[in-house]
Amino acid sequence: MNKVLFFAHLRDAIGEDFLQMDAVGKTVAQLKAELMEKYHLPRLETVMTAINEEFSSNDEVIREGDEIAFIPPVSGG
Repeated sequence: MNKVLFFAHLRDAIGEDFLQMDAVGKTVAQLKAELMEKYHLPRLETVMTAINEEFSSNDEVIREGDEIAFIPPVSGG
């Protein structure tokens, strides 16, 4: 199992801070596609992804116990 964390507007769209789900063997891109379809999320191309607190690419394969975080771009001033 994996813990998938959501921040900012993604947390609002999901309605939870995180989900427990089985993402083992999927790439980050595959997980993004699954989440977009299941939760009707906007496109996630600009969302940064971290696995175990280290930024990762869409090609990264998720392993058992990995914690995945989706972090949208932030603006402010």
